[in-house]
Amino acid sequence: MSGERVDRAKRHAHVSAPAGVVYAVLADTAKLPLYFSPSVHVERLEFDGERERLRMWVLMDGQLKSWISWRHMDPVERRIEFRQELPASPLTAMGGTLNVRYESPYRSELELLYDFSVTDDLPDDAAWVERVADLASRTQLADLKSFAERWTRLDDLVLSFEDSVRVNGPAELAYDFLYRAGDWPELVPHVTRADLTEEAPGVQRMTMETQTDTGTHTTASVRICFPHAGRIIYKQTATLPLLEAHTGEWSVVPDETGVTLTSKQSVVLCEENITAVLGEGAGLAHARRHVREALGRNCLALLTLAKQHAESAVRML
Repeated sequence: MSGERVDRAKRHAHVSAPAGVVYAVLADTAKLPLYFSPSVHVERLEFDGERERLRMWVLMDGQLKSWISWRHMDPVERRIEFRQELPASPLTAMGGTLNVRYESPYRSELELLYDFSVTDDLPDDAAWVERVADLASRTQLADLKSFAERWTRLDDLVLSFEDSVRVNGPAELAYDFLYRAGDWPELVPHVTRADLTEEAPGVQRMTMETQTDTGTHTTASVRICFPHAGRIIYKQTATLPLLEAHTGEWSVVPDETGVTLTSKQSVVLCEENITAVLGEGAGLAHARRHVREALGRNCLALLTLAKQHAESAVRML
């Protein structure tokens, strides 16, 4: 007779940062894909000041999984309770609690308690979930510790910006250009190679080689495509040397007079590589300017080509 196997686990980490800082990093929903390496994208569906309902896309053992979770935030106790509303297969339930405890003014303890269940007649699935959950929990604590301990410089390490162009042409054609990234080497001067596969409808994996002012670099990305909403979300799983994390979004928004194409990007600078890439004497301020200019220039080039693609089709009619 089938039933459910329930597993529970506890993890601890000591963090050299104030408890309030550790909690703030953990509670910053918008930055979860930047701070936690397995997290690809998070969208807040509901929020009442204490409870938030989230749609999450996360890499688990190399597979992109998606689910809806509730998080209950308690900043006074510095506690976050979470529970998956619609767990990703093969899970039947997943949830837990994150507690941040004060140890001293600049030292905290982070405790993660979690439980999960799968049907007990699927031993291979249970073993897979146990292994992946253990790895994910350890990665989450290590990532949080890494970012929280740089709390005095975190505002300088994180950079978000956007670029836009207006298009007098069909939104569908502009989106099509951004969606067909595998064709970019033939169309985009700074892209020399792009290997793209679509492992499920709307889920793309891409490895791209680009020419930059610091040389030729290869990046890898996971892309989640929402054609009806005119959006493509991405996270780089292999970044440029100056970046520790890189997330972004392409959006195609029509209105009464045309279409707006927008590139939104968020990055975390890799501080230890600044001198190697930009030379002696370069610091965070220099790196921020360089990254903003370089990434913005390449994205504007892509947006301009998407604009030309859409507008040239109109002129040919």
